[in-house]
Amino acid sequence: MLWLAIACFLLALWPALQAWANSRKFTILPPADPTVPALSLLIPARDEEAHIDGILSDALASADVTLEVIVLDDHSTDQTRQMVQHWQAVDPRVRLESAPDLPPGWCGKQHACWQLAQLATHPLLVFVDADVRLEQSALARIASAMAARPQIALASGFPRQITTGFLDRLLIPLIHVVLLGFLPLGRMRRSTHPGYAAGCGQLFIARKELYLRVGGHQAIRATRHDGLKLPALFRKHNCATDIFDATDLATCHMYESEPATWAGLAKNATEGLGSPGRILPMTLILLGGQVLPLILLLLGLYWPLTLPILALLTAAYLLAYTTRILCHLRYTGSKLGTLLHPLSIALLITIQWYALTRKLLGGQSTWRGRNYGG
Repeated sequence: MLWLAIACFLLALWPALQAWANSRKFTILPPADPTVPALSLLIPARDEEAHIDGILSDALASADVTLEVIVLDDHSTDQTRQMVQHWQAVDPRVRLESAPDLPPGWCGKQHACWQLAQLATHPLLVFVDADVRLEQSALARIASAMAARPQIALASGFPRQITTGFLDRLLIPLIHVVLLGFLPLGRMRRSTHPGYAAGCGQLFIARKELYLRVGGHQAIRATRHDGLKLPALFRKHNCATDIFDATDLATCHMYESEPATWAGLAKNATEGLGSPGRILPMTLILLGGQVLPLILLLLGLYWPLTLPILALLTAAYLLAYTTRILCHLRYTGSKLGTLLHPLSIALLITIQWYALTRKLLGGQSTWRGRNYGG
């Protein structure tokens, strides 16, 4: 039991120290310089009538930046196309384009993003999901940051996540917990090794010349996890990538219901934490450091623990919460999710195993009306 308590303590200590160190490196972008390079804002849109007005309104209200806004209507069946046509009629910076039929072997979003990149005319490409909302200074600051760091080929911002449902509140804030607790940012920035690839598919900015040179979304056509696969692609070609805190620049409400949250997190799980090579070690690490200390402490109410074991388990329990509380305070997480942190981790692991099991059994995931293997 003592060795188990030591293991729990070490597994909780590592991400807590990592998150603390990363919190000083994962920072917001500085104000924009007076001269900002022009950019192309690229929006893939498939049945986005609930969001498209918001993102277009924000984009066109952007200050201190020259931009074009290209929306690719990906065979929408709602009013998305008509709503974009309205914006196109009142602002010449907006262009509405139509997606070709989806070729075999392509994920819909990757196909849409690749088409958008071909249509862009400016040297910086900003890919943004339609459900993201942008602050007025966001695009100028992103473009300015890329101009100030010419060695960065691709960067990704992590917006502030809006959570409303029960699963939302428990699971979505774990984006920051897992990112900051397990990615050594300093090492990532000193290396172009693909193993340090990280990003958020909601907001990417790339240099068009390098994007086309490495193959862009075409080279990751089958993936549903561009947040991970696109930075990995750039790094395989020895191109530097980076991430930044975009909580003051953008917000995103990812899922509208509990089933959508489950399906959304499961759809690309097998390409991230739920991949066959990662799921077992990550399960042991996450459960051992974030969940098991509480379980053992509760069992201690019935089977008394020795003082060293009690101290180690209590320290592990507090360290696990320290990581979650740090992310909650810094990146505006959910109070409910923070309170129920061990349950959040257990649910996250459950989704990973569910997704992997579905893939191994030959099942399919459905997203935006399209079926994908696994």
